Amino acid sequence: MERKQSISHSNFADINEVVPEEEAEQEPKQQENNKRFSGYRGSNRGRQQRPYRGFSRQVSLETGFSVLNRESKGRDGKKSLPRSGHSFGGFESGGIINGGDGRKADFSIFRTKSTLSKQNSLLPSIIRERDIENSLRNEDGETKDESVNENVSAGRYFAALRGPELDEVKDNEDILLPKEEQWPFLLRFPIGCYGICLGLSSQAVLWLALAKSPATNYLHITPMINLVVWLLSVVALVSVSFTYILKCIFYFEAVKREYFHPVRVNFFFAPWVACMFLAISVPPVFSSNRKYLHPAIWCVFMGPYFCLELKIYGQWLSGGRRRLCKVANPSSHLSVVGNFVGAILASKVGWNEVAKFLWAVGFAHYLVVFVTLYQRLPTSEALPKELHPVYSMFIAAPSAASIAWNTIYGQFDGCSRTCFFIALFLYISLVVRINFFTGFKFSVAWWSYTFPMTTASVATIKYAEAVPGYPSRALALTLSFISSAMVCILVVSTLLHAFVWRTLFPNDLAIAITKRKLTKEKKPFKRAYDLKRWTKQALAKKISAEKDFEAEEESHH
Repeated sequence: MERKQSISHSNFADINEVVPEEEAEQEPKQQENNKRFSGYRGSNRGRQQRPYRGFSRQVSLETGFSVLNRESKGRDGKKSLPRSGHSFGGFESGGIINGGDGRKADFSIFRTKSTLSKQNSLLPSIIRERDIENSLRNEDGETKDESVNENVSAGRYFAALRGPELDEVKDNEDILLPKEEQWPFLLRFPIGCYGICLGLSSQAVLWLALAKSPATNYLHITPMINLVVWLLSVVALVSVSFTYILKCIFYFEAVKREYFHPVRVNFFFAPWVACMFLAISVPPVFSSNRKYLHPAIWCVFMGPYFCLELKIYGQWLSGGRRRLCKVANPSSHLSVVGNFVGAILASKVGWNEVAKFLWAVGFAHYLVVFVTLYQRLPTSEALPKELHPVYSMFIAAPSAASIAWNTIYGQFDGCSRTCFFIALFLYISLVVRINFFTGFKFSVAWWSYTFPMTTASVATIKYAEAVPGYPSRALALTLSFISSAMVCILVVSTLLHAFVWRTLFPNDLAIAITKRKLTKEKKPFKRAYDLKRWTKQALAKKISAEKDFEAEEESHH
């Protein structure tokens, strides 16, 4: 018994400082605890013996706490996940990943998880993943956040982000990477850069229509403008595609984050739409007077678009977490416009039946998206006011549908005019609300707003061909000038932000949000309101009691 007591005594220590005067009082309590613990071990001798695990410290009974086990902390020497402002900084603050070597951030959590890299660095990878998992656990052993390896829900993006294209993190949210430090270029390169390709390639279509249309032959526009814009579009598409392919190779986890983003997922359709625009607007010097394009062009460009379309439309139809009423936003029109552009290209290669099929699919889903955005169902996530400039996407689908119908059937009949008038009304409704487009910080996403305006201009040119006259020609010239002027302004702004101010690609905070909110929102105003309310109630009761007492005193007198 004395041996057991000595063992127990060596493993227990009170955290409260004991002065010499208290030693006499603490000794009986300590011996009583030792005897109780020794008796507990003796009663379990018949059971399976477990290795003895001592306690590193004992909290005094006056505090009301129980014995705390800190053996694992002393053995591994790991620290809990520290907070650095509103950013975890890649879990670098405590040195749990970087080993405390002073590095500011670890961006490897977004790197591609390849089999080769795992074989080359198996042990460091296992240690890093174990450190992340342990650092994200609270005292009860529950995981605080699993967003390093798991997908983020669409609702989480709406809850944590704000601003144009949902690219700004709210003040009360945490991110996995440091905000102050500049991230690698590939991590800062968003999928929205394909908006540049959309804007330039649609301009190539516009200038080809202006050069060849009978409604604008009085302008004597040379086809060389179409050639220059087309070549510039090809260069932009190749540059953006090459850079984003590198991002897919080295930071595939970041690409996955963009794919699950409710707004950016629609921009994965953009490269294929831009390619189809370039195929439609091939300069006459390259077309060699051929009536139809080769069908392989349509298969190469429309095939990936159609596969991605099946995936996205299936999510809308299945009614899961990414159903349309939850993720619908103006950028969803990008997943619809490609059907009409693909129908135009199918007609150019001589496949009219395929073109009719795509037009029907696109128009059906356009109506669904249009009605969903107009209704604002209670189940849909509330979009912030800063997303209003993206409402120019409303113009793209009906304008492209009008052009596609005219290309398929060879005439600008009632259906084409109906779609064109819908687009024209939406265009006017946005122009009269010009304040929606002011007061916003420039970003690459602004390029996507020029693409619908250019599509509406091309539709107006087709309308001017079917309905010749000064009003229709003036309208076509006005809309064409507005769209071209907007593109020129964006070209200058992009060059200034890229090479002069170097602010074109800031840190892409949208991909670094956590899977769930780790801290509860503080409500100081509600607490202050409750205190005021309780104070008023207490004062009212006191006044009422005093009045009753005075009334009783008067009745006695």
